Amino acid sequence: MLGLGETTRPPSDLIRDGSEATFMADVIEASKEVPVIVDFWATWCGPCRTLGPMLEKAVTEARGKVRMVKIDVDRDQRLAQMLAQQGLPLQSIPTVVAFYQGQVADLFQGALPQSEVKAFVDRVVALAGDGGLADAIAAAEEMLEEGAAVDAAQTFAAILGEEPNNAAAYGGLVRANLAAGEADKAAALLDAAPAEIASAPEIEAARAQIELARQAADAGPVGELRAAVEADPGDLQARFDLARALYAGGDAEGAVAELLEVFRRDREWNDGAAKTQLFTIFDALKPTDPVVLNGRRKLSSMIFA
Repeated sequence: MLGLGETTRPPSDLIRDGSEATFMADVIEASKEVPVIVDFWATWCGPCRTLGPMLEKAVTEARGKVRMVKIDVDRDQRLAQMLAQQGLPLQSIPTVVAFYQGQVADLFQGALPQSEVKAFVDRVVALAGDGGLADAIAAAEEMLEEGAAVDAAQTFAAILGEEPNNAAAYGGLVRANLAAGEADKAAALLDAAPAEIASAPEIEAARAQIELARQAADAGPVGELRAAVEADPGDLQARFDLARALYAGGDAEGAVAELLEVFRRDREWNDGAAKTQLFTIFDALKPTDPVVLNGRRKLSSMIFA
C-alpha cells in the first residue's frame, strides 16, 4: 500500500529516493557527470504531492540528460539541517535544487505549473550542453554532402534515438533517405514527424526537397524547353517548365532566374505559380545559400517596386 504523498513510479536510475547516506554519491558525485535535481519534500506537504509527479514527468522526458533525487526532509532531518546551514533555503517546502559539477546551479520553491517545471528542467539540462549532438548533426550533414547518404541516415537516426524531437536530425533523416533513393520512405517519415516539430524550418526544408524531387521526375529535356523559350519568350509555361528542369539537373541558380522572369512578366500567372515555386526552392536550400539570398533580394525588389 502506498503511503501518503508517495507515487507509483517505475524503478529508474533517473529518479530515486535519496538519504543522508547516499547524498554524496547520488547528488554531489553524480552531478559531475549529469545535472541532478533534488526535490526536498514531506508526506504532509500538499504542494509537494502536486509538484513531485510533474518533476518526474519532465525529468523522464529529458531521457537521461538530468537525474532526480527525492529527499524526505522528515526522514532525513539531519541532512536537511546540514544543507540549510550551508545556505540552502529549506525552511519551507517544496524546495527544488539543481546541482551540477557538485555545486548548486539553480533552484525554486513552491508548486509551479507544468510548463514552468518543464522550463526549469530544460534550463538544468542545458547546463551540460547538448552532449555532442550538434557535432553529430554537423558530421551527418557532411556525410550527406559527400554523398554518403546511408551513413548520414544512420547517424541522424542515432541522434533521434537520443532526442526524438530534434528537428535538425529529423529533417536530416528525411533528406538522407531522399538522397539514397528512398523517396517513399522519406515521405512517410515526413508524414510521421512529431507534432512538436512538424512546422520547424528543418522539416519544411525536407518537405520542399521532396516536392522538388517529385517534380524532377516529370521534368522535360532542358534543351527542348530552352529552345521553346527562345522561340517564344512570352511562353510562360515553357519557361516555368524550363525552371523545373534546370533545378532537377542541379542548376538552382538558373531555375531561380527563369522563375523570376516569369514573375516579372506576369506575377499572377497560373495563380502565382512562379512565386510559389521560388519559395519552395528557397525552403529547400540553406538560408545562407547565395542563390537564396540573391533570389529573395531580386524578388523583393520586384514586389515592392
